[in-house]
Amino acid sequence: MLARFALAATLIERRYNPLIPACASGRILVDLLRNPADSVLVQTTLAIVVRLIRLTDTSLIVHWFTLDHGLVKTVVKGARRPNSPFAGKLDLFFGGEISVVRARRGELHLLREVVIHEWRDGLRRHYSSTLLAAYFGQLLELAVEPEHPEPQLYGLLQRALDHVAGAAASLRALHHFEAEVARLLGVAHHQSPAELCLHDALGSLPASRRALIEQLSAPDSFGSPRPQNPL
Repeated sequence: MLARFALAATLIERRYNPLIPACASGRILVDLLRNPADSVLVQTTLAIVVRLIRLTDTSLIVHWFTLDHGLVKTVVKGARRPNSPFAGKLDLFFGGEISVVRARRGELHLLREVVIHEWRDGLRRHYSSTLLAAYFGQLLELAVEPEHPEPQLYGLLQRALDHVAGAAASLRALHHFEAEVARLLGVAHHQSPAELCLHDALGSLPASRRALIEQLSAPDSFGSPRPQNPL
């Protein structure tokens, strides 16, 4: 009975409290209702892991590309401990719902909770797929300001990762992603390749691009060119 009342309360609060995102799960909403002061500091959004940095022997810094807040950086205390509630939930290209406690100063926030919906195992089966997926994240990190909402770029990243996870990595997929990023940033020019437009606008491209091009241009183990699948 109490659980039903709690669920009803979360639905009402979701409707009338603008501080709680529409995507927030029931468990996170109940937690916010129990601690209403936290609703000002806690943000919940869909997110994709784009970078992992070791902070200490037990903790990580995780960069997320989020639906509602763009590029967000979080500290995850104790993430590397075997009994951590985050064990098995933090890896490159994982996607799901995160709850973040905002720092009062600076751009490094505290990860409070994560619920993974997309593991994208296919990105780990082939080295070229891993390289290409990593490049997608690196390019977006270079292209956006931290914590500036970019929902169209989030959707592009989600579609691109899902495509590469289910199909072979290819030069065509790389070029398509760059073209879409250039278009969404408003720097595309019909007479120039997307990579040149991005280079001019951003000042540089991720250093991994050269090795990625070589990897995707190399023939497969049977001596045949790699398939060039569009997104």
